[in-house]
Amino acid sequence: MTLINPPLLTHGGTHAARAFRMMVRDLARGSQGVTEGDDLKVRQLTTPGAGVRVVDGSAVIRGAAWGQGSYTQYNVGDATVPVAPTGASARSDLVCLRVEDPEYEGTRDPETDEIGYFHVVSNVSATATTVPSGMTAVPLARVDIPANTSVITDSMIKDLRQIANPRRERTLYTAYPGSLSQLTAQNGQWYNWPTAARWKVPVPTWAVTVKLVVTLAGLRLSRADVFANMQTVLGTTYGQAVAIDDDQGANTRRNTVVLADTISVSAALRGTTQDLYVRTQPSKSESGDLGVDAATSLIADVEFTEGVR
Repeated sequence: MTLINPPLLTHGGTHAARAFRMMVRDLARGSQGVTEGDDLKVRQLTTPGAGVRVVDGSAVIRGAAWGQGSYTQYNVGDATVPVAPTGASARSDLVCLRVEDPEYEGTRDPETDEIGYFHVVSNVSATATTVPSGMTAVPLARVDIPANTSVITDSMIKDLRQIANPRRERTLYTAYPGSLSQLTAQNGQWYNWPTAARWKVPVPTWAVTVKLVVTLAGLRLSRADVFANMQTVLGTTYGQAVAIDDDQGANTRRNTVVLADTISVSAALRGTTQDLYVRTQPSKSESGDLGVDAATSLIADVEFTEGVR
């Protein structure tokens, strides 16, 4: 097979359905999965019973054959998917969104049959996360059912969804202290310092994780040896404490400290604006001072990432 002609949307041309599916594939960058973090989540029935429900949402499903392209499918309202009860042995079933295009597999008639549908692959491995080879489908969940069970609950459902093209949003924030600010207390307490290292950060409504990298370049150390802990805070979530351990005595010197964290974004934070700041805990055992001034640069690199939820 050679180059497919005419190119899509050429005036006067006749285009196969495959050409449109290939456009979907190209626009999705060859990826497949749900569109947003809460799309097509598999849950127990409102009254738990012998089945599950799939909530609202949409997905891109990549064809199993090369040149088949990708399909789009969306669900409005809860769809009920029956799950057979188990007997004397436990069983795992895979719930997926399947497309059975008769051009490539099966005998379904697009005029009368559902070409896209929720499908249960029964008796898969208890660790299965993908659909069987050759099947055009995206996995949504694995249901691990105990023996002699006919009622499916959320505790049995393992979410397998992936977002086809998760959103990312990265912003750099900077600050430059105009004058000397020192932290001189050696009492083991935490202080919101340096005070210049504070930024207002809008949290996207779709964010699930955030990667934070805060760099303090040209941090001033003076008077004696310094030992302190330093960490980032986003809203009310604390990052990992990083040690500043310096044994250079009484001379004034400069250092660079990097704080790096990956933090889960709670539902309460999404769609809000939160303070991102740094706090510091000077040790009781060392008497050196920490300082920032006009020779110090404070940089916060913040990247939010979308994920299923």
